[in-house]
Order: sequence, then C-alpha cells, then structure tokens
Amino acid sequence: MERGNSKHGPRIDDEMGREVDGTVRGTAGSRVEEWRQAEPAGEDQPEATMVPAGATRAGTPQGMSSEDVEQRSRLGRFIPLSALPGDRESLRRSAEQNEAPDEVLAQLDRLPPGTRFLTVSEVWAALGNTNETQRW
Repeated sequence: MERGNSKHGPRIDDEMGREVDGTVRGTAGSRVEEWRQAEPAGEDQPEATMVPAGATRAGTPQGMSSEDVEQRSRLGRFIPLSALPGDRESLRRSAEQNEAPDEVLAQLDRLPPGTRFLTVSEVWAALGNTNETQRW
C-alpha cells in the first residue's frame, strides 16, 4: 500500500492513536472480534506462564535461591517503608494494616523483641535467612 505522503496533521494523528489505543494498552481478551482472541493451550500443552520453571531464574542474587528471593519479597510486600525503622510490634501492626496473611504475621512474631530493624533485609536475616552476598 502506497501513501504518497506520510505526514499528518495533529487531528489525524490523534485519531490514529485512538484507533490502536485499545490494542496497545489493553489486556488479553479486550478485542471485540472473536477471531482475535488467543486460543487456549491444547490438552497436551502446558499453560502459558510468565514465571520460568526451576531455580535458574535470571536476576537471582548470589547467595540466595530464587525461592528465598520470592519469600523475602513476599515479606517485604506487607512491610511499608513508613514502618521502617521499626521494632517487632510496629512491623506487625503495619503488616496487619496491610492485610498480611497469617504466615507472614507468624514470621514477624518470631522477631526478637526490642530490636529495631532498618530494612526488610535486616528483618529477613533476623528470621534466620541469608541475604545476598556483597561483591567487592
């Protein structure tokens, strides 16, 4: 298809942007035409996932497994930056306000009383876990 001139005015550029806006920003399944829907995986095919299988995930810091990274991240999701530095009681209150699950609250209950923690990594280490090793 040949256009001849590829320059448009602002009105036409805006209109062209709106035409593809749903495709660019939309999630899977937002298209109107049924034939544009992604086909589901077959019975003998695995489901599509964004998480790679195994412990060889890229970005895992040295000294930690990818499971350790996931668990520390899960703990950190319920401890807001506004709660740090904080002791066991204040961290637990903040986690409760963030609707932390029972296992996260149980981990926070295991922290030593009277100790102030500056980071989630310090909390993680106080629970007996290892953080990534430093590179020099």
